[in-house]
Amino acid sequence: MAREDDIFTGTLRKVFLAGVGAVAATADKSEEIFNDLVEKGELTVEQGKSLNKELRHTIKERAKSDTEKAKQSENPIKDLNAILAGMTAEQLEALKGRIDEAEDRAKSATEKKDTEEKDS
Repeated sequence: MAREDDIFTGTLRKVFLAGVGAVAATADKSEEIFNDLVEKGELTVEQGKSLNKELRHTIKERAKSDTEKAKQSENPIKDLNAILAGMTAEQLEALKGRIDEAEDRAKSATEKKDTEEKDS
């Protein structure tokens, strides 16, 4: 019976140690995977920042180029139509928003001027 107890204890000990080893291996592998994901995430953020900076530069250059073309144009309406035709739906919506804001500012300025003239 003592031999069977030793076998059972030895087997139980091996199972326990295998469990501890599995937990340690899982923790190590989890940490490795976590660090890899963090590194990839940081790279993605850096790539996004770089792309955003490049896009802003490209847009500024295009706006500058379009402004120069408009200044040199003989037919600004035709040129404007060409620019509008090349814009995406999102760019057109953004432009509409800016036009609406400009109209609101002009309307407010006119109303303010009218009010000041009436008060004078």
